[in-house]
Amino acid sequence: MKQLALKVDVDTYRGTREGVPRLVEVLKRHNAQATFFFSLGPDHTGRAIKRVFRPGFLGKVSRTSVVEHYGIKTLLYGTLLLGPDIGRKCADIMRSVRDEGFETGIHCYDHIRWQDNVAGKDAVWTERELRLAVERYVEIFGEAPHAHAAAGWQMNRHALRMMQRLGFDYSSDTRGTQPFIPTWNAEIIACPQLPTTLPTLDELVGCDGITPENVAQHVLALTGNPSATGHVYTLHAELEGGKWMPAFEQLLQGWQAQGYELVSMRQYLQGLDAGALPRREVALREIEGRSGTLAVSL
Repeated sequence: MKQLALKVDVDTYRGTREGVPRLVEVLKRHNAQATFFFSLGPDHTGRAIKRVFRPGFLGKVSRTSVVEHYGIKTLLYGTLLLGPDIGRKCADIMRSVRDEGFETGIHCYDHIRWQDNVAGKDAVWTERELRLAVERYVEIFGEAPHAHAAAGWQMNRHALRMMQRLGFDYSSDTRGTQPFIPTWNAEIIACPQLPTTLPTLDELVGCDGITPENVAQHVLALTGNPSATGHVYTLHAELEGGKWMPAFEQLLQGWQAQGYELVSMRQYLQGLDAGALPRREVALREIEGRSGTLAVSL
């Protein structure tokens, strides 16, 4: 059966508290599996205001109604309001996801700090951030994590090396067309990358006449002819777990009608021939619908 893996990025306190339980309920109702990647430290979403100077950032904000999805309070965390510690306040919710039978993994410790800084940081900074996330994950779940999905698809060479050193079974830090073994400046990193292969809803809505009402049809058109290695779709607890849940339900129903088995990232990995994965160089590149550069497989 064709497989489509669902990767849930959980960026904020509000997304964890409100979006995650809603997504668990809808996934169970549709007999779909998924992997939830949690932000485990403080919510400093308000500090993203610094991105206003990036090309394309204001356009994306205006297209996707950030205030509507995230709420005023979230957009003040880390500036005018103290950012709540997501891992401390929402540990029970995170464990409940595992207890409902869903895979969990690390998204980051501090989402804004990782997304806005990691590309230019050294090995010491990168290892400290990852260790904070790993230690908090162990504190919450009582076991070591086995998977990572980088905040904002932002990585550096040191972070990729850490995926191997930490013994992760896989990582999903990149955008691309198929699973691969990553290289960085020709250095091989022995940890499979399962890249996001489809555009996200916030990259599509507001472009070329695409609305929340018809975006599902656009994505389903992309999956109508299956890839030989299936697909990975990234959703966000703040979006598909909130105002855009009707579109997400349309996607779930549409993918099942197209014959896809909706699986977790681990199930997707288990369906691959790990020994036959191609090597792909990772580089920072722009992609349509997002501001700045992302880790992309070449």
